[in-house]
Amino acid sequence: MSVFNRNEDDGFSRGTPTIIAYPELPGTPSGNAEYRLEESVGLAAAIGLEVIQARHYRVRSPRAATLLGGGQVDELAQLVEDESAELLIIDGALTPIQQRNLEDRVKAKVIDRTGLILEIFGERAATAEGRLQVELAHLDYQAGRLVRSWTHLERQRGGFGFLGGPGETQIEADRRMIRDRMARLRKELSQVQRTRGIHRARRKKAPWPTIALVGYTNAGKSTLFNRLTKASVLAEDLLFATLDPTMRQVRLPGVEKAILSDTVGFVSDLPTQLVAAFRATLEEVTSADYIVHVRDIAHPSTEAQRTDVLSILRELGIGENGEGDSPPIIELWNKCDKLPAEERAQLSELAKRTPNCFLISAQTGEGVDLFVEQLAARITAEGIERDLVLDAAQGDVLAWLHSKGQVCSVEEKDGMLFVTAMLTPRGWGQYEKLYPDV
Repeated sequence: MSVFNRNEDDGFSRGTPTIIAYPELPGTPSGNAEYRLEESVGLAAAIGLEVIQARHYRVRSPRAATLLGGGQVDELAQLVEDESAELLIIDGALTPIQQRNLEDRVKAKVIDRTGLILEIFGERAATAEGRLQVELAHLDYQAGRLVRSWTHLERQRGGFGFLGGPGETQIEADRRMIRDRMARLRKELSQVQRTRGIHRARRKKAPWPTIALVGYTNAGKSTLFNRLTKASVLAEDLLFATLDPTMRQVRLPGVEKAILSDTVGFVSDLPTQLVAAFRATLEEVTSADYIVHVRDIAHPSTEAQRTDVLSILRELGIGENGEGDSPPIIELWNKCDKLPAEERAQLSELAKRTPNCFLISAQTGEGVDLFVEQLAARITAEGIERDLVLDAAQGDVLAWLHSKGQVCSVEEKDGMLFVTAMLTPRGWGQYEKLYPDV
């Protein structure tokens, strides 16, 4: 599914000659342009576009009509003509009017960062759930851009014979069709959300801890996932190589079984439509017992990437240091094998002094064993909290919970005991075997 295939001459294919322009707006961190352009080239490469040139423009005063200044737009128009480019990517957010005006000026298709990311997601989504989520995000984005994306928006006639009124405009009909389709998609996704909720509830009843891998796209999550689970999830040096969440069983020292999930990678300025559409998937992160934040420590803008990831986690209600009910976050400084020896040694010492932090290489395995040992020790030491409902006469079960773990609270109501208890994963395993019907 492509957001661009609206008519025969409105699409593009792999190998399309492309120019990328990054508008550096007021308030943008200095030195960000080079890395942002590099990332944009990577995003374009993810769907096979041929990037001819990538330039950045300092925009002192954004224009309502074109975002960029008049001279900058003229320069881009000349560049598009000289290079015979068919696509111009503006690495920022464009309003529908700005997008249309730029297309009129440069005589080529124009998309913004949101449109590019949506196109990648549309191509990569593999599961039925992923396709539903991406289509909803596409339609939400496209609804406000009908003015530029459709070429058949002439007014239709209504009524009978020659006496009919003007009737419904084609653009109104298209918008109504999009609204109807979005309503159906939301209904289907609500069912997906309920199903995921049931699965999460079942996992919560099980004695196995869940660990969610999160991080910036291309930080190495899937490589680490494959190393820990012996799985074969696609892991390439490519932005958004994997989109659909994957869960596998993993063994840790002293822990009979744990569930490890690999989630979609984050990116700066992740479209709000995608965050909303993928909420059912991202909620897997909020329900995890532990969150492992995988960082590409060798990337020049690793700190900015960390900030972007934590920002999206906050949108999901997860605090940086496990505040409130948020699961604890463990940081993995990945790709240390790409660092010079001196810098690697410095970071190794810093990681030792930083709580919940490990320097690793998912590719070579360096530091992974230490991380696994420490994670397993933390799981077995801290235990996992569960809510139980017991009959008031089941005092033996309550006594067993007191003897094997920590009973955090007990509330009696209508002859029932509402108990919150904490046990190790092994302890919960014993509980399930001893009291399978409780």
